[in-house]
Amino acid sequence: MPLHQKLRPLSLLFMFALLAGGVSPASDARASRSEGRASHADDFGVMLMAHGGAAEWNQAVLDAVASFENDFPVEVAFGMADAVSIQEAVHRLQARGVRKIGVVRLFVSGESWYERTRQILGLSEGAPVRPAGMDGHDHGSAHGEMVHRMEFWRVETHASFAMSKEGLAEAREMGPVLADRARTLSREAEAEDVLILAHGPGADAENQMWLAKIDTRADAVRDALPFPRVQVETLREDWPEKREVAEKRIRSFVKNASDEGGTAIVIPFRVQGFGPYADVLEGLDYVSDGLGLLPHANVEIWIKRQAEELASGSFEAPVSGGQK
Repeated sequence: MPLHQKLRPLSLLFMFALLAGGVSPASDARASRSEGRASHADDFGVMLMAHGGAAEWNQAVLDAVASFENDFPVEVAFGMADAVSIQEAVHRLQARGVRKIGVVRLFVSGESWYERTRQILGLSEGAPVRPAGMDGHDHGSAHGEMVHRMEFWRVETHASFAMSKEGLAEAREMGPVLADRARTLSREAEAEDVLILAHGPGADAENQMWLAKIDTRADAVRDALPFPRVQVETLREDWPEKREVAEKRIRSFVKNASDEGGTAIVIPFRVQGFGPYADVLEGLDYVSDGLGLLPHANVEIWIKRQAEELASGSFEAPVSGGQK
């Protein structure tokens, strides 16, 4: 990445950090898969919902679920609860014999698109029937630039569904991810402040919940090394007035670390990548590897845990009136 920040690439330190932090490497994380499909009903599969982005963003998500095929069928529905991509993922799972679909939602907040998704799946009233002429196929590229259509209608399906409610901000597995990022980047913890930076919502009350939940995950960073300050901020990227206030606070934190003769470590609490943070921090000195939560074995562990919990729970059929 460009600009004034110093980037520290991944190295063997990352693997040492995994071990030191009590987090197993990806190969160990998959050890529980030895039971294979026998631990699940033959008709169970997973639809992973993810925001989607450029090719690198999407590929990171696909890589995270690639090895789950030994356990259950998995299909990814990119988009912010878009009926087109959801319908296509449902079609693909049904073609593979799946009739019980666990919907794992790879979002920072467990509330993101939850009710909208229930309506699209026909689990709650609200979504209209699919428009005539809509073939249900996703004509965008899940592997290239993501096009967010945000279509809203009820899918056609014979399947029943169970939906995850936990977001990454609530996930116990994400604390060690942040700690590993901080260990890898740190050179002298006593002179380094850590900024954990997330997208953030528009509503103030909801934003406070984001901050509180991610701050709980940040305790793992505080426990990892003696950093003077570990702070969580949200940029509130899509709300210009609130973003302007947030940018001033974020830049002040980073500048203060330099003014005191230290360094700011910036860790994005995003599914993948650094988002717009390089632009926000332009002209300031800080260190970052530009990595979001992916790639990391603990994200795979979290996805697998969500799927296992859904598989062992109850499933809902679409409400009457939906097309089956």
